[in-house]
Amino acid sequence: MKKLIFVAILLLVMVMVAACGGSSGGDAGGDTGGGEQAGSSNTPTPVVLATPTPKPAPPTPTARPTATPAPLVSAEEEETTDAATEETAAEGEAAGGEAAEEETPTEPAPAPIPEDMVEISAGPFMMGQDGSKPKNGPGHEVDLPAYEIDRFEVTNDEFARFVNEAGFVTYAEQNSTKNWRDAAEAKGGNHPVVYVTWDDAKAYCEWAGKRLPTEAEWEKAARGEDGRVYPWGNDYPAEAEVDQFGNFYETGLRSTFPVGAFEKGVSPYGVYDMSGNVREWVEDYFLPYPGAAEDADPFFGEENRVNRGGGWFDGEEGELVTTYNRNAGPPGTSANDDIGFRCARDAQ
Repeated sequence: MKKLIFVAILLLVMVMVAACGGSSGGDAGGDTGGGEQAGSSNTPTPVVLATPTPKPAPPTPTARPTATPAPLVSAEEEETTDAATEETAAEGEAAGGEAAEEETPTEPAPAPIPEDMVEISAGPFMMGQDGSKPKNGPGHEVDLPAYEIDRFEVTNDEFARFVNEAGFVTYAEQNSTKNWRDAAEAKGGNHPVVYVTWDDAKAYCEWAGKRLPTEAEWEKAARGEDGRVYPWGNDYPAEAEVDQFGNFYETGLRSTFPVGAFEKGVSPYGVYDMSGNVREWVEDYFLPYPGAAEDADPFFGEENRVNRGGGWFDGEEGELVTTYNRNAGPPGTSANDDIGFRCARDAQ
């Protein structure tokens, strides 16, 4: 019995010693984070260090579309940045404006026709003619301010540009079997335009920034201040040289001719074709001159407008191509193949 008690005590002592040794080993190892402490079982269990299991990586968060945060700047830096931004924007706008201007440049509108006018100086001249037909006299002095007049009669090309740009339709185009287009096609662009009424001619001059010349302006430009009968002088040219002075009946062309072709027929001021080629509409009503009888011509009145200079079918006979001869016609309906015009304006 004593032996059994001794054995039991001995076993109890061994268990207690083993338990104390395991506890000391754990403390010596420190906090490993991966060890396991022995249980409270009376049977001693060997301590086994498990292989540490790595911690799983945290899941990658799903990105959300968010604005990139602006870096924090000081108040001073913020003012500098704003100023730079405004300057850059201004430069961009300027550059954009310059680029826009380069892409769509603004150009001044071109003149309707080439500027080829002759200035007539201010001063008096003798208008009309004594001893001629009653409608052409009496002679009287007229004092005019300076003005400009076309060097040449208005051509088909110039009139075509007016029609195309203004959308204008002449009286003859609406009411006649022939009109200026027919003549232009048959003769060419540098011939004087014909089949135009006074109304048509006035519309063209206004579109061109000009006006029809007055009767006095036309006559002074044709005859000068010395009262000559023809633009070149007082004598009609001999038959052998008539074709050097103008397009008359005696020239034999029987139609219009390109403007400015007759050098010897130029007026004292350098104006061409003021005698022959085509008659030319002027501004005035067909009225008697001062001192003339009111009934000197049955067509006097405000129903007709004056045309001057004679045309290709007129000649020496009857003074039709003189600088002072007067003809007239209804302004809205008179449109023939020998009537054209030129423009004038106040001196610039």
